[in-house]
Amino acid sequence: MIAPTDLQRGRLAELARYFLRLGFLGFGGPVALVGQMERELVDGKKWLTKEEMRESIAICQSLPGPLAIQVGIYVSWLRGGFWGAWVGGWCFILPNFVIVAALGALYVYLGDLQPVTAIFYGVSPAVIALILHSCYRLAKLGMEDWLQWTIAAVCLAVTVILQAEVALLFIGAGIVGILYYGSLFKRSSVTLPGIAIVPAAAGPIAPVASGSTLSKLLLFFLKAGSLTFGSGLVIVPFLEQGLVQQYNWLDERQFLIAVAIGMISPGPVVITATFVGYLVAGFWGSVVSTIGIFLPSFLLVLIVAPLLARHRGNANVQGFVKGAYAAAIGTILGACILLGKIAIGDWLTALVGIVSLAVLFRWKVSNPMLIAATAVVGLIAYPWLQPAWVMVK
Repeated sequence: MIAPTDLQRGRLAELARYFLRLGFLGFGGPVALVGQMERELVDGKKWLTKEEMRESIAICQSLPGPLAIQVGIYVSWLRGGFWGAWVGGWCFILPNFVIVAALGALYVYLGDLQPVTAIFYGVSPAVIALILHSCYRLAKLGMEDWLQWTIAAVCLAVTVILQAEVALLFIGAGIVGILYYGSLFKRSSVTLPGIAIVPAAAGPIAPVASGSTLSKLLLFFLKAGSLTFGSGLVIVPFLEQGLVQQYNWLDERQFLIAVAIGMISPGPVVITATFVGYLVAGFWGSVVSTIGIFLPSFLLVLIVAPLLARHRGNANVQGFVKGAYAAAIGTILGACILLGKIAIGDWLTALVGIVSLAVLFRWKVSNPMLIAATAVVGLIAYPWLQPAWVMVK
């Protein structure tokens, strides 16, 4: 690979500074982050034209993986070439990694304290509300006809009843999409799901990393990073099956806490992988998990995105995207049902979940603000109610 020139080094430094800042301050989810990038990079820095930015969004939305991170990688590739993609992408991820790995360390050493249990007693039902609200927004963006809703309903049922491999659901849904929307039916009016741009467990001893565990973590999250189609939330049912049922690395309550951490930290929900990695295998577990979950995004953007840019109008490609998008909605809803049984165990957690959902639909409340409010509810109510909601150690 050719080394960067002086001009490229200057651009690499610009990309590093910009995406480090965005990584630290990037709250609000993928839609808000992409909207912020559009405002700052198109209207502010003039790095891209509006048409280039919109094309970047459409291409990255057609790929599996966390949308905001992939748009950042793609924009960095346009601005700084191969090296720009790696510098911009990892600088976007680094602040998220530092924050979530630190939270993982705190949880490992403090997770057996009653205040921590009380916080997550209040927070867990709010996480269910956040996932449901995000799923509603995703459905409004990309669900267009009866077939997509049928696919979503089937995937929901399979996720809840059989807890089947999510990858098979996505592949099957994509094939159905190709058959119905693709060239077989000559439906020339099909378009990609659009995106609206809006403003913006534990014990006192740290887990020990073994080579076998690190290898399993890396392979597991490489697979997961290739399957988060439509939204980072799609990773929730996949992780629940692998981490809780297949490998028994976490219990269900620890998994719910990991999802909560991913939702309240800056950056994409898939940063949950960093927290999980720390709980399973300490610092090096968080490192390999983070690499595993994000490496597919770099490879997809650098290898597949240029091909998609040329063939994005192909009806078969569009059909696969629409089918997989519908599968994403169904699996997210299925995961909500499964996780809701864990998070909601008494009248107060049910009330917290309902009120949180109502607040999200009525007002534009940030994720950290809602989580902070429900954490306070947990701290106040838990000692008095002494609920059966006890964190499994």
